[in-house]
Amino acid sequence: MLANDAERGGTRDASASQGAAQVVALCNQKGGVGKTTSTINLGAALAESGLRVLLVDLDPQGALSAGLGVPHHDLTVTVYDLLGRNAPSIDTVLVKSGVENMDLLPSNIDLSAAEIQLVNEVGREHALRRVLDPIRDRYDYILIDCQPSLSLLTVNALACADGVIIPMECEFFALRGLALLTDTMEKVQERLNPGLDLYGIVMTMFDPRLLHSRQVMTRVAEIFGDKLYKTVISRTVRFPDASIAGEPLTTWAPKSRGAEEYRALAREVLDQSRR
Repeated sequence: MLANDAERGGTRDASASQGAAQVVALCNQKGGVGKTTSTINLGAALAESGLRVLLVDLDPQGALSAGLGVPHHDLTVTVYDLLGRNAPSIDTVLVKSGVENMDLLPSNIDLSAAEIQLVNEVGREHALRRVLDPIRDRYDYILIDCQPSLSLLTVNALACADGVIIPMECEFFALRGLALLTDTMEKVQERLNPGLDLYGIVMTMFDPRLLHSRQVMTRVAEIFGDKLYKTVISRTVRFPDASIAGEPLTTWAPKSRGAEEYRALAREVLDQSRR
């Protein structure tokens, strides 16, 4: 398991205006685990507390962008353009999310061509770092929504991240994927990014009525110990409804259990950074 390195980049108060953002990759090569939902709502909960947040959509499906109501299919410039040569100014790509203090670097299907174009580039694993490093002083947190595969794009996210949060569905098949992801993280840590840390695992789609869900959570706790966040995200129809509305649950249904759970997760992430 990756070593804890929480002291590396202490979190500033909400009123802070200088320093470098913590870059956090939300990864899981299994789809449908609540990764995009977690990126949107964790980001919104952090922004709600006054922190400056940037969300990066690194999935060609553009689910993060769509979940924030951005008509991503109609965009003429996206994060894809920033990864290539002759990149435009990042300010021409940045989009206001509709949530105060939270911006977005959107993507769409164009990003699917990035892997082919990057494969022959020198330093291809650090293309995203070159995009984000110049704007780290603008934000407190940069959250990267990775595609559901261990691709070159995902390696780019891991190579520039300070830490990784793994959203994991409460089902046994997810355990095998978790082992593959942590193995990839360790390889990236050894070869590309020695400072990479596993911040934690957040269990999603949890149904306390199901023995299966409780058993999976117990097993993850046995393997990963205090790397498992105490906050558990419940299964609820409000998440897809909020996505259709193009809003985080924290603004669409601010008093719902799901919104409160993501606020609790945001507090855990902040507390972790202060340790």
